[in-house]
Amino acid sequence: MSLLRDRSTEFDEAGVALYGISRDSPYTHVAWTQVLDLTFPLISDWNGEATEGFRLAFEYRGLRGVSRRSAFLVGTDGSVRGAWSYGTGEVPDVDELLAAGRALRA
Repeated sequence: MSLLRDRSTEFDEAGVALYGISRDSPYTHVAWTQVLDLTFPLISDWNGEATEGFRLAFEYRGLRGVSRRSAFLVGTDGSVRGAWSYGTGEVPDVDELLAAGRALRA
């Protein structure tokens, strides 16, 4: 999240709105927003509808229904224009995400 926060101006300039989503509760998101000084909203998928809908659920350390780390580029029409999935120890390639966002505007 801090990688996205640190480069949020570049995403703004590319016309890309950032959102974070996780299975954590809305209350946890308030804490994460404050601790990480995030400049974009976090959305709670407490009930797992997005996790299941995007087929991101997997088992991690005995916990079922954990969301796989991923990134989606959604167009203004609501269609998914790009999707990336990462391993549990990986972080998104911010340059790649920025380039994909910029390409939508070209």
